[in-house]
Amino acid sequence: MRRRIIYYSLFVILVSIVIGYLIILVQPLSIQDEKEDSEQKEELEDVVELTFWRNYGNAAENKAYNEILEDFHQSHPHIHVTMQNIEYANYEVELRTELVTGTGPDIMAIDSPYLALYAEADLLMPLNEYLTEEDRLEEDFPETITQGLTYKDQLYLMPLIESSIALYYNMNLLEEANLPFPDSDPANPMTWEEIVTLLKAVQRPEEGIYGIDPAQGFGSGEAPAYFKLPIIWQFGGEVISPDATTASGYLDSAETMEALQFYQDLYHKDKVAVREFPANAFEEGQLVMTVLGAWAITDLEKNGLKLGEDFGVAPLPKSKYQVVPNGSWALGILSTTSHPEEAWEFIRYVTSYEPMKKYSSITGEVPARYSVAEDLPEFNTYPYNIFAEQAYSYSRNRPVTPVYPDISIAIKKLFEDVGLANKDVEASVEEAVEAINQRLRQAD
Repeated sequence: MRRRIIYYSLFVILVSIVIGYLIILVQPLSIQDEKEDSEQKEELEDVVELTFWRNYGNAAENKAYNEILEDFHQSHPHIHVTMQNIEYANYEVELRTELVTGTGPDIMAIDSPYLALYAEADLLMPLNEYLTEEDRLEEDFPETITQGLTYKDQLYLMPLIESSIALYYNMNLLEEANLPFPDSDPANPMTWEEIVTLLKAVQRPEEGIYGIDPAQGFGSGEAPAYFKLPIIWQFGGEVISPDATTASGYLDSAETMEALQFYQDLYHKDKVAVREFPANAFEEGQLVMTVLGAWAITDLEKNGLKLGEDFGVAPLPKSKYQVVPNGSWALGILSTTSHPEEAWEFIRYVTSYEPMKKYSSITGEVPARYSVAEDLPEFNTYPYNIFAEQAYSYSRNRPVTPVYPDISIAIKKLFEDVGLANKDVEASVEEAVEAINQRLRQAD
């Protein structure tokens, strides 16, 4: 009995020793696990969450942004950006609604003509203090681009791409008429007078073959002003004064009147343009010429047309001056964001050399940086060189003013009045001048 008690006591002591030894072994591991869990929790807490809104683009644009965002997350694990794509038709309304209620995104894509509207309302953060020599703003970006993103000497948006438009022509219709193709040299566009003469020799409206859609018909949104303002500029006209205080003496100048009379004559005197075209007239071979952006090349090829066989591209026609419109979607930061440095880090990354190169390679859009265009062969050869050279050398911004949305509406109506309705040019201009001046006075 005594021996059994001794054995039992020894067993208890032995078990205690083993348990104690195991505790000594396991405790550091447990402490290490707790430390690792704590570090992982801290890492998650250190990740900055940002929201980014952009208008929902075409398939190529969406693909490019998705790839750039993935690359950014890999190289910037401390920042997570949630991108929200919104349909173009609803974008401005939804964005402004969110901004007014104080719940806007940290980063947003803004159509550059609307920049001053947001900046004047203190909704955008000036970017000047974040810019460094590394960004190469003055060396690598055309001045015409950055001017359109600047309001009251402050840069508010950073550009990723630039836009441009050109003349598209039906090669088969010109060949049938034994007429030469327009020159593809970006610095040697045809004049509008030459275009009218050519179209009169080619079109056969009685057979359903029409001349030209000179400025994207009579659509809605910002497109009418974007496509039609260059006609005014090409004739030497203006819309408002340089200080954006009046349209008087500018929109009603002799040069602007001449431009608008020319535009009206295309429809009602020379009759090389019609107010309504059949659906897909250019794609179906019923339209000799049209004016479109670089994005249209891919779209036309998807519809079965071949560049160099069915259609060609030439620089936008000119009058006294060679001018094309510019301005595109650029990136800005919400003025009240809690993470301005991280938001700028994202914008700086997206608009830097490699991501911009990727975006332009996928989409075919003109890169905002000279260096990217120089290193992408497609922008140094036909037809994309036309869009790049025009954007860099012959482009103009729409007026940078908080009342630009109202100016855009007035310009849309003005061209509808003289083109669609065939109203008196002088009376139509007088009405437009008064509408714009009234809005400018209200904003003063």
